[in-house]
Amino acid sequence: MFEKVLIANRGEIALRVHRACKEMGIATVAIHSTADADAMHVRLADESVCVGPPPALESYLNKAAILSAATVTNADAIHPGYGFLSENASFARMVHEHGFTFIGPNADLIAVMGDKVAAKAAMIEAGVPVVPGSPGSVDDVESAVAAAEEVGYPVLVKAAAGGGGRGMKVAQDADALRKAVPVAQQEAQINFGNPAVFLERYLGHPRHIEVQVLGDKHGNVVSLFERDCSLQRKHQKVWEEAPAPGLSEAAREQIGSICREASARIGYETAGTFEFLYEDGEFFFIEMNTRIQVEHPVTEMITGVDLVAEMIRVAAGEKLSIRQEDLKINGHAVECRINAEDPETFAPSPGRISDFHTPGGIGVRVDSALYSGYAVPPYYDSLVAKLVVHGQTRTACLARVQRALEEMVIGGISTNIPLHQKLVAEQAVVEGNYDIHWLERYVGLK
Repeated sequence: MFEKVLIANRGEIALRVHRACKEMGIATVAIHSTADADAMHVRLADESVCVGPPPALESYLNKAAILSAATVTNADAIHPGYGFLSENASFARMVHEHGFTFIGPNADLIAVMGDKVAAKAAMIEAGVPVVPGSPGSVDDVESAVAAAEEVGYPVLVKAAAGGGGRGMKVAQDADALRKAVPVAQQEAQINFGNPAVFLERYLGHPRHIEVQVLGDKHGNVVSLFERDCSLQRKHQKVWEEAPAPGLSEAAREQIGSICREASARIGYETAGTFEFLYEDGEFFFIEMNTRIQVEHPVTEMITGVDLVAEMIRVAAGEKLSIRQEDLKINGHAVECRINAEDPETFAPSPGRISDFHTPGGIGVRVDSALYSGYAVPPYYDSLVAKLVVHGQTRTACLARVQRALEEMVIGGISTNIPLHQKLVAEQAVVEGNYDIHWLERYVGLK
C-alpha cells in the first residue's frame, strides 16, 4: 500500500480523497494555488505545496509544478480527483514516467475515452448500444449535411474532445446544420484545442442514466448499479439520485451486465462511469468518464462501498474487496449540488462565508470544504457543497432532503439552495417524471 498520496485537486473532492487516505493510514500532500492557501484540504493534509497563482492553467493544470510537488514530498502516488487533469492522458503518462502511480486508468484508455468518436467506436466493438450518428468526425459543412441525411434530423453537433455542453449545437434541418457546424468547431477549438465535431441523433425526451463500474488489475469487474442525472441545466448536473426512478430490474440488470462486459473487454481497472441516454426503453451510450464522478456519494450511500478507497487499493495492485454477488441496493439516495450562484439568474456568487451550518441526522451527509470565514474564490467551479441524503424508500428520502435543505445555512454568498427547495416539492420531481430538458424548461418559467 502507498505511504503518501498527493491530491492533485481542490475543494470538496480534495477533502474527500484526503479522508479516504487518512482512514487507510496513508499520509497526504495537498497542492494549492495562492488563492487556496487557507482551503480546508490544505489545513488538514499532512503536507502542502503551493503550485502557482490563482488561474488554473498556472496551478491546478500546471503539470510540471504538480510533478515537482510530488517529487519534493516523496509521494508514492497521485490522485487527480475529478476535473482539472483527471482525464488528461498526457498527465497520466507523465506521472508514470516520473515514477509515481496514477490513481486512475492507464493513459491509453484515458485517451480513447476522452475522444468521443474513438470512445463510441470502442463501445460499438464492445457490444454497447450507442446513439445513431456519423461514423466519425465531420470535417466540413457539406460532409455534415450528408451524414445528417443518414442519421435523420434533428441532429446534435458535438465536440469530439468535449464535455460540459461546450461545442454542442442542435440542428433541426440542413440550413440550421450549416450554421451550427462552424460555430461548434470554433467552440471546440477554443475550449479543447481540437476543432473536430461529430453528429448524433437528437433524442427528444431522454433521461440521463449512468452506470458506476469498478475494475482491478486482476481482471475483476463489478457494476454498482445506476444513477439518474437527468436534472441538468446547460448540460451541467444539478440533482442526482440512485437508483434511477422507475427503471425495471430487468433493464437494470441488462445495462449493468453490458457495462461489466465492456469494462472487462477493454481492461478497465479503476472507478469509471458509463453514461447513457435512455428513451422508450432503450439505452444509448454517450461517453465514459474515466475518473471518480461528482455524484459518486449516492452510489456509496446505496451500496456501502467506499469508491475512493477502492480506487486507491486497485492502484496499489490489490484486488477489489467486493464481488458482484455481494452488491445489493439498499434504499434510495439523492445528491443536491449546492453552487455559489444566484438561484434565479445563476450568476456566480463568490465571497466570504459568514455562517455555515450543515444539517444532520440519520442518512444525511454533506461533502464540503467550506467553513465560517472562508473566502470562496472567483476562479474555479461554483460547486461549494454536496448534500447527500439516504432513505429506505424514495419517498422517505425526498422527505429527508426537504428537511435537510431547511436546516442548511450558507451565509455571506448566494447559493442555489432555494432552487433545490423548489425542486424537491415539484410534482414532476416527486413522481420521477422528468427528462434532461425538464429543468431548463422549469427555470425558464420561474
